[in-house]
Amino acid sequence: MILALIAIVAGFILLMWSADRFVDGAAATAKHAGMPPLLIGMVIVGFGTSAPEMVVSAMAALDGSPGLALGNAYGSNIANTGLILGTTALFIPLTVHSKIIHKELPLLLAITCLTAAFFWNGGLSRTESFILLAGFFGVIGWSIYSAVKGKGDEIEGGMEQNLEEHDMPLGKALFWVVVGLILLIVSSRMLVWGAVTIAQQLGVSDLIIGLTIVALGTSLPELAATLVAAKKGQHDIAIGNVVGSNMFNLLAVVGIAGAIAPMPDVPHELITRDWPMVMGLTIALFVFGYGFRGRQGRINRVEGAILLAAYLAYTSYLAYEITSKAVA
Repeated sequence: MILALIAIVAGFILLMWSADRFVDGAAATAKHAGMPPLLIGMVIVGFGTSAPEMVVSAMAALDGSPGLALGNAYGSNIANTGLILGTTALFIPLTVHSKIIHKELPLLLAITCLTAAFFWNGGLSRTESFILLAGFFGVIGWSIYSAVKGKGDEIEGGMEQNLEEHDMPLGKALFWVVVGLILLIVSSRMLVWGAVTIAQQLGVSDLIIGLTIVALGTSLPELAATLVAAKKGQHDIAIGNVVGSNMFNLLAVVGIAGAIAPMPDVPHELITRDWPMVMGLTIALFVFGYGFRGRQGRINRVEGAILLAAYLAYTSYLAYEITSKAVA
């Protein structure tokens, strides 16, 4: 147990550090290649901040722990919306100006419904997983199109500022892309081993561990990026980080895990307990962030408190399940 806890803590620290280096290196490399700042923000940075979830879920699927992979994806979305956006808006109310985000919010809602439709029969086949991956590449293509057509969008100015702050020579950028990716894989392997070991010793499902410990750890890069963006007044980047990451989690993270190891028996709790939580938070994010009847889309302190309270209540319930089974 002690060794597994050390592996989880060390894995988290290395995961956060390597993900940060990987994103900075990839963004700087794309800038040297002449890629527009908006495209870098929507595709490169969006993909990079979801890299921890993708690698961890792939490792979990390879190790025969599909519940951990699914828990990581769904738990990360719950943490992104409830904990990260909720906490950020509680201190810094967020306003949505970007037209791109207004288009992404209903798309995220549709993707959430799509994953539920696949899980409704109790499993996830390899064909359904490939459909999710096709949707992921479709979202990437749409993001590229939106970035090319979205000149002057509010996200663009913030990304230009961020790229200037993290500017580096091409050689250094490529070095951090390679090293960051290698360390992502190493830290993910440590994290998955530690999480599975603890789940087995506590007698709880790997789904619960994925929804709690692993999901929180892999969401830390989004937490850092969202808080930094909000402090700089880059509200659209703060919300865009979460919306983009949530789409990538449902499409790529679940899709990669299912393509590696199809899941004929998805845990029943995922459908009856976890998906409704993801859906509820996604609907709340859509209602708060989209804006209706001329109202500017925004997440104020009260709405942030609602999101955070929902996350804390859900996590407390999962913690109760873990402790009750551990005591028994």
